[in-house]
Amino acid sequence: MINHKRVAVVLPAYNAEKTLEDTVRELPELVDVCLLVDDHSTDQTVEIAARLGLQCFVHDRNYGYGRNQQTGYREALAAGADVVIMLHPDYQYTPLLVTAMASMVAYGVYDVVLGSRIIGGQALRGGMPRYKYVANRFLTAFENLFLGIKLSEYHTGYRAFSRELLAALPLRENSDDFVFDNQMLAQCAYFGFRIGEVS
Repeated sequence: MINHKRVAVVLPAYNAEKTLEDTVRELPELVDVCLLVDDHSTDQTVEIAARLGLQCFVHDRNYGYGRNQQTGYREALAAGADVVIMLHPDYQYTPLLVTAMASMVAYGVYDVVLGSRIIGGQALRGGMPRYKYVANRFLTAFENLFLGIKLSEYHTGYRAFSRELLAALPLRENSDDFVFDNQMLAQCAYFGFRIGEVS
């Protein structure tokens, strides 16, 4: 708990059995609720999540990444979360930043905080393939121009949100697929929410 705010971590999962335990092991103690939404995995993701004591929500079929996030945010708000961190359980992002990101939201500095692989130059060294890096940079430049804001990355799987933001955005109007992330940030910009980034 930070600044008397209840913190939830949402793990949108699909076949994450190899990396889930490493991700959960590094979550800081300040996390009040940890939810895993499984998008109909074909491996042991759900069994491992249950063994780790996570609250699990399992889709009856593979709906897509966007729907996975929607379920996670809805359940986190139902659990009373004031700050919601979305973290991919693929261990590409260090869970050690949860405290910093949650604090920036809990203390009202930003409404949404993005964990950027680009700031600090860690993307390629961290294993991002060069073709993905180039595509990421091109798409980010276009989106910055289109939305009139300046972010280093729109395609990160590490985000922190305030309860107020999640309750206000029309998330059900968004895609069930990967474009959900971009639509969500466009909505944040449109409604005037404050967006920050950390490396």
